[in-house]
Amino acid sequence: MSPRRSRDGGILSTALLVAANVLIPIAIFIFGKGFFPYKPLLPGLATYGESSVYGEPPKAQFDRLVFMVIDALRSDFVYTRNSGFKFTQSLIRDGGALPFTAHATSPTVTMPRLKAITTGSIPSFLDVVLNLDEGDESSSLASQDTWLAQMKKKGTGKMVMYGDDTWLKLFPGMFDRAEGTTSFFVSDFTEVDNNVTRHVPEELKRDDWNTMVLHYLGLDHIGHKGGPRSPHMFSKQREMDGIVKQIYQAIESQDHLKSTLFVVCGDHGMNDAGNHGASSAGETSPALVFISPKLKKLDKKQRAPLPENPNFQYYDTVEQSDLAPTLAALMGVPIPKNNLGATIPNFLPFWPDNEVKAEILMRNADQIMQVATAAFGQKMFEWSFNEDGKPTTDDEQLAAGYMEFEQLYQQVYRGASPDLYQEMISKAGNWLHEAQGFLSGMASNYHTPKMFLGFATSIVALTLSIIAAASSSSISDKPTTFIPFSIATLAYGAMMFASSYVEEEQHFWYWATTAWFGYLGLRGLKRRNPHPVARTISFGAILLAARVIKSWNQTGQKFAGQPDIVTLYLHTSPILLWCLVGATYFWIQQHLTYGLSGFPIWLSFASATGLALAAFTFKVAFVVEDAPELLTEFVQKLLQLNFSQGAVVDLVSRARAVFWGVGILMGTSLGYMAMRRQISVGQPGIFTFLALLTLFLATQSRVTNIPLFLLYNLQFRLLLSSVPELTPVEISLSSLLLQYASFFAQGGSNAISSIDLSSAYNGIAEYNPLSVGVLTFLSNWAGPVWWSVASVILLLSKRQQQLTRAGKEVNKANVYKGHVAMLTVFTAAAAGAVMGACGVLRDHLFIWTVFSPKYLYVVAWAGGVHLLVNILGGGLLYGLGVREGAGKVKS
Repeated sequence: MSPRRSRDGGILSTALLVAANVLIPIAIFIFGKGFFPYKPLLPGLATYGESSVYGEPPKAQFDRLVFMVIDALRSDFVYTRNSGFKFTQSLIRDGGALPFTAHATSPTVTMPRLKAITTGSIPSFLDVVLNLDEGDESSSLASQDTWLAQMKKKGTGKMVMYGDDTWLKLFPGMFDRAEGTTSFFVSDFTEVDNNVTRHVPEELKRDDWNTMVLHYLGLDHIGHKGGPRSPHMFSKQREMDGIVKQIYQAIESQDHLKSTLFVVCGDHGMNDAGNHGASSAGETSPALVFISPKLKKLDKKQRAPLPENPNFQYYDTVEQSDLAPTLAALMGVPIPKNNLGATIPNFLPFWPDNEVKAEILMRNADQIMQVATAAFGQKMFEWSFNEDGKPTTDDEQLAAGYMEFEQLYQQVYRGASPDLYQEMISKAGNWLHEAQGFLSGMASNYHTPKMFLGFATSIVALTLSIIAAASSSSISDKPTTFIPFSIATLAYGAMMFASSYVEEEQHFWYWATTAWFGYLGLRGLKRRNPHPVARTISFGAILLAARVIKSWNQTGQKFAGQPDIVTLYLHTSPILLWCLVGATYFWIQQHLTYGLSGFPIWLSFASATGLALAAFTFKVAFVVEDAPELLTEFVQKLLQLNFSQGAVVDLVSRARAVFWGVGILMGTSLGYMAMRRQISVGQPGIFTFLALLTLFLATQSRVTNIPLFLLYNLQFRLLLSSVPELTPVEISLSSLLLQYASFFAQGGSNAISSIDLSSAYNGIAEYNPLSVGVLTFLSNWAGPVWWSVASVILLLSKRQQQLTRAGKEVNKANVYKGHVAMLTVFTAAAAGAVMGACGVLRDHLFIWTVFSPKYLYVVAWAGGVHLLVNILGGGLLYGLGVREGAGKVKS
């Protein structure tokens, strides 16, 4: 091939590669616009209206409402023997409280749950994304009908709110008095709640309000940091129970509060890791308690506490959306227009007349029928019948059921036999729940042309990336090396169409990694190389390390919570844990000292040791505060003398010291690489950069995951020694497998609830969306980021080998461009496969619990890991490494 043709082909392949990587995010955005649209809503506020069918609106049973949300209040936190809610349990026994388990549908994050609670409708899954943006105002409920809007319209008092500022974002201008607290600063367990509680005594003395909303965040923050069994959890529950007692006693003793309904509920629950967002039993089972002295006349005393239930179902289970019509009936206001909830029948005895009870349910049915008619049109009343004489479609059956008990209600209203009341109430209740289930399960209002366009764009990106990869010299010279990569990509794409495989994706990467390195080890025995047995042993050691890494954290859905290395050995043996953690930091310190050996010996040793010690002590202080159970009792008491809360150096300052130290030395390393100089004796600067990155990523990882970086380094060193026997394509495939396997090994999954926020606020004193977003990404994708940089070193070593064999200069971008091309092929194929699965299976039962979260993870992998880390970050490091001559490394 002539130099001119080679150069022209290289320019064309580069252009195709750039185009493919530009089209990938465009495809994801377009498809998302069609897949996550907002549902059409009925405008305006509901009114009782004038109708000859109904009598006077049912009499309100309460004139004031205190609505207390305790974020992530899982049902067992209130109802079991280990609960700190002792006073609340006493109210349940005395009949002053009516308890439920409220079913919260996925996504179990705050914003969509508050929408369900206040409107009675089912929010869009896109709210899980909007929930992460503190500054977003596009999800406002200002123009939607809610029981808050109805209470404000009632005009009997002011609206007040204290707590999570999500309420202020959802309801701009709604509250007459309010103070919001940010919901994302999870390091704060106390002030975030104290800022709410300090307003309670003053507000209880006032009589100018009819609705008071309190939203406490501390319990949720404890869950994110230490899980449901955190040592801070019981004391927080007792604190919240104390607030319940304070408010209840005020209702009992103060005349202006006599007719106050007090509701205590969770917006969602949490899983065993303390996170939420998915659909596990713990996440979808928050507590719901109605409290008032007036409830005693219902005579519904119940047993409390209850024994543990692994399904978290205690007392009667209701839908979270049932709150809206129930509160509307109790407070004497119309049901919100878009409500899909059913009035909780336990409260109907408040109205002694059966006629009124029937009317409450009939008004609920009328309102839901308006929603159904808006969705299906009048055609749902134009029935066609099947062989059994029933309407053929679900919407027609819904309309037929409504007409049946509406006729029954009219007969009752016109003076028919009173015995018909009980029949009508029974039929109305059944129909409400059938309608609720049917309308809640309706497919979203997809915009299929946009979905198809997004999918087609991803196919174009895939095609361009395949052409670019095929023209790469690292692949075109030996096209057979592309076969294993192709098999892995096709298998992964096919797997995305099965919900169980998406939930348990980690097994694909574990088995693919094992098969791949097993193949390389066996191949080493057949190849003619100086040390075939040694090479096979190296890959055997890589496989052994991979087996240990696989068992470090159980993840996914089926086996989540099962025994793993962390729970069996590290949690039960703090000595072993800290030996491994100490060994990791010692290894980092040694590599940093060697990496800075170009400086005076005292400076390199002092810099490396001081920085490693600062990072280690930060982690110790972090564990003392958040997970003291990971320390022995003696060590815990000893360390608390230096690291307890209120010490001279707080956690924020410690983390900032580490970040500044790492940043300064990283900048120094990159600067020396750019100047074609080395700051170590015999080691390229990119190795020093990798050691510094390891220190930073260890700081951003849970303490139990820190020893994984020792295993990563072992695998990396063994691969580096085997570079002469590997092609660039094989290095790229190894990199891809190890990036994904490490993500799942550190506890990641395709569930929103596995997003770990415990290290997202290191060094941050107040909420900053950009900083928190970056730290959250680096915390959860620490393994893939580490392997991305390690892969750059492997590719630089391979390039040096090619230069040595060629005896002349080659295009410095060839090796890395081939690597980028392969990763782009996989990313485009993965994105296209997930889009295809979401499109084809959009009516699937698990579309919002499995496939939609997976789509969001595709966004993170494609945008964060692929574009930012592998292409931009990796390309910069590779270019600096080439400039420095970093390919000349000793394995």
